[in-house]
Amino acid sequence: MSCSSCSTNGCGSKKASGCNSNGGCASGGCNRLNVFDWLGNMGIQLPNSTTDLVEVRFKGGRKEYHKNFSGLTLYTGDPVVVDVPNGHHLGFVSIQGELVNLQIKKRNLEKDYEFRSIYRLANDKDLEKYEQTKLRELPTLYRARQIIIDQKLQMKLSDVEYQADNSKATFFYSAEDRVDFRELIKILAGEFKIRIEMKQISLRQEASRLGGIGVCGRELCCSTWLTDFKNVNTSAARYQNLSLNPAKLSGQCGRLKCCLNYELDTYLEALKDIPNVDMPLLTEKGAAKLQKTDIFRKIMWFGYQEESAWIPLSVSKVSEIIELNKKGIKPVDLVEIDSIGVKSTPRESDDFKLDENKMDGKLKERPFNKKKKKRNKNRNRPSSDKNI
Repeated sequence: MSCSSCSTNGCGSKKASGCNSNGGCASGGCNRLNVFDWLGNMGIQLPNSTTDLVEVRFKGGRKEYHKNFSGLTLYTGDPVVVDVPNGHHLGFVSIQGELVNLQIKKRNLEKDYEFRSIYRLANDKDLEKYEQTKLRELPTLYRARQIIIDQKLQMKLSDVEYQADNSKATFFYSAEDRVDFRELIKILAGEFKIRIEMKQISLRQEASRLGGIGVCGRELCCSTWLTDFKNVNTSAARYQNLSLNPAKLSGQCGRLKCCLNYELDTYLEALKDIPNVDMPLLTEKGAAKLQKTDIFRKIMWFGYQEESAWIPLSVSKVSEIIELNKKGIKPVDLVEIDSIGVKSTPRESDDFKLDENKMDGKLKERPFNKKKKKRNKNRNRPSSDKNI
């Protein structure tokens, strides 16, 4: 599948040369966690800024920041050979210039961050060697998983990344508890004849590296644009009146969905005016229990136990009734004090019965349900006189 909608080199070819993931931009290939360089063509230079910083993208959306000491002319998607601890690696330029400073400030990397240098632009030999190392990753992943099973270690190996100079392999894994993998490193080093580095990642980071499609039908936020993972609590679902179903609230990583926090502030702002109803509203007709709340329309629906209709009340009316109940006063009925002009609705449990009755009535009225008797054409014909 070719990359046909990005600015990397070689668009429309058989391979996506920008990221070498062999995937299109819409599938999280070239533009995974990509940032649009909206300052690229403006010619704006901020005071006291360093413009020789370059953001370089590696496998799995991992990004690092390097300095262009040699003054190379770089463009987005160019393959570059960069300095890494104990060797060199090959990555692809994602952004450069003033926007890199904003990204560093956003990630809080201004202090104690070691900016390594960019050696040169990658040539054909570097790219060929890089492709050869990538071909080793999948067989290494399968073999390493088998070794982990044999060692009976409680860990999940999700990805393997070889360094471009073929001197080190990084194994990304996730585990619930602490894992003693000292013996595993010895076995892997003897098996693949390379220096091994084990790196533990969280379940959210694992989903970010692997990617996927969410229940919303779009690509996972963590693998496309989300870079920082905030804590998500079940209270976020309660504030939004969502059912506390773990199967529906959990994402691909098995944790609560990050999107539960997106609209939480809006719901908290809207809930300030809605009273907290701990007890049923007491009237002379009986006790009315809260059935549901329309947070943004400021409408609360109450229903009596023996009736199927829900009565809508405005937030101000509910607060008024609560104050009357605290004083020992009971209104006559909720319908008499309702003034918001919203029709009452039946209970949700009775919706199916009403629809079923309507369907039965329609089926009875349909003419094709009446079976027509077929006439026997030969019934009134005279008998043949052949035997006479």
